[in-house]
Amino acid sequence: MSDTVTLIVDGIPHELPLVTGTEGERAVDISRLRSTTGLITLDDAYSNTGSCSSAITFIDGERGILRYRGVPIEDLAARSSFIEVAELLIFGDLPDDDERDEFRQLLTENSALHRDMRKHFDGFPVDAHPMAILSAMINAIQAYDLPEIHITGEAGFRRAAALLLAKTRTIAAASYKSHIGQPIAYPRYDLPYAENFLHMMFTVPYRDYEVTPEAAHALNMFFVLHADHEQNCSTSTVRMVASSGANLFTAVSAGVTALWGPLHGGANMGVIEMLEQIRNEGMSVGSYLAKA
Repeated sequence: MSDTVTLIVDGIPHELPLVTGTEGERAVDISRLRSTTGLITLDDAYSNTGSCSSAITFIDGERGILRYRGVPIEDLAARSSFIEVAELLIFGDLPDDDERDEFRQLLTENSALHRDMRKHFDGFPVDAHPMAILSAMINAIQAYDLPEIHITGEAGFRRAAALLLAKTRTIAAASYKSHIGQPIAYPRYDLPYAENFLHMMFTVPYRDYEVTPEAAHALNMFFVLHADHEQNCSTSTVRMVASSGANLFTAVSAGVTALWGPLHGGANMGVIEMLEQIRNEGMSVGSYLAKA
């Protein structure tokens, strides 16, 4: 017999099941609470509510634990690229050589934007925020590159996942270029994921950006560490929008908008400003920490 908790309402006991998560954490299943008692729960900050059962990611910031599909982040950071980690998160397992090559080929084939999409960047003011451009352009992809709005079959899903990863990188770089008033750089088919992103970010018509191994490694690790953080604001937003039957790209576009906020992904902007201050003022990391 499964464990339960008893909730007494107006003197009447109601049994609610207890469920156990992948890391041994326990939760009260309230999915039938309203139908059996007429009550709902109130959780203003959504801090005591689990919105689904998932074996994708486990994170415990207080104990410094992050696992993707049960694999410690330390192992993935030491041995795997971002694309391998993305495949682990999306499909459930680290890829073998054939699966990795096939997915990378899909990324390569779907990196470039449709020619007409480039016109949309000209429609934004030069000082438009890159996140506004990114969200709008991801939503626009479906009009050009998504032959079936509602994806069916494994092959269609693998292509859509690769297309989204590849084109989001291209759009992000193009958004930055538009923001600073520079020409958009095309992706190169001979560069890995992180190196290609750096190329599109910093290449100018009169000088190709030469990616250093240090910069590529740092960006790859950044992508690996940020690949998934459980049911955060943007992830929950994507799931909420997708629950209406909206297509994949529309849901992700909404997630980008949620990521924009200063209490979520926008917090990274504060980190960049801190690093720029340390560099511009010639401060040591130790002196900055002492100041903090």
